[in-house]
Amino acid sequence: MDKILDKYSDKADAIINNGSCYDFVKTIPDQSVKLVVTSPPYNIGKKYEKKSNLGEYYNKQEQIIDECVRILADDGSICWQVGNFVTNSEIIPLDILLYPIFQKYNLKLRNRIIWQFGHGLHASKRFSGRYETILWFTKTDNFIFNLDPVRIPQKYPNKRYFKGPRIGEFSCNPLGKNPGDIWDIPNVKNNHVEKTIHPCQFPIELVERLVLSLTNEYDPAFDPYLRGWLDIGSGGKKQTPWNGV
Repeated sequence: MDKILDKYSDKADAIINNGSCYDFVKTIPDQSVKLVVTSPPYNIGKKYEKKSNLGEYYNKQEQIIDECVRILADDGSICWQVGNFVTNSEIIPLDILLYPIFQKYNLKLRNRIIWQFGHGLHASKRFSGRYETILWFTKTDNFIFNLDPVRIPQKYPNKRYFKGPRIGEFSCNPLGKNPGDIWDIPNVKNNHVEKTIHPCQFPIELVERLVLSLTNEYDPAFDPYLRGWLDIGSGGKKQTPWNGV
């Protein structure tokens, strides 16, 4: 990164603002961001959040989502990654709770991606939670989507047609297959190689897949709840200017 600032500027390579996302987002111009990708607090009383009732939580989420829709370009995407609100072993899926906020803007839900992982808290009164979700919305039907950079290896990479006019040709895409909407990516725990001081950070592979597929080179992105420097590192691999709070 050549130029990292703490205030909005379209000349910056990255902007890191150690303040309120509700204040900072108001300094970003309309339709100036191609990708919003984030994971808000889940309102479960972690040390970096203040637990409130679900009505208050919903209202705060609505405030920031309203602004994210405002700053999103017409061909841009919003990816909202959430888990469950848990109280007395009862879960409330936050993606279902928050969906009406996106719906009021007629955003198009392209995928409800399941992020599954192998480690986490062990439950004693229900099955242990081992997945979270990513809601991927677009503003219009004319949106950026680059599949080739995020293809994964084919199950049978050398499989060929055995009859018909294409006999002998590869029957699958030689660049790999579509990764689908269930992503098996390890979460970042204490001994993870990517672990930083951030208390709840994204795995770089997850953010990287979203950045590579949903932006073009040099497209600006925004994370209102910056999940650590690895978010910015993911953008840097594609020369994506990154705004984070």
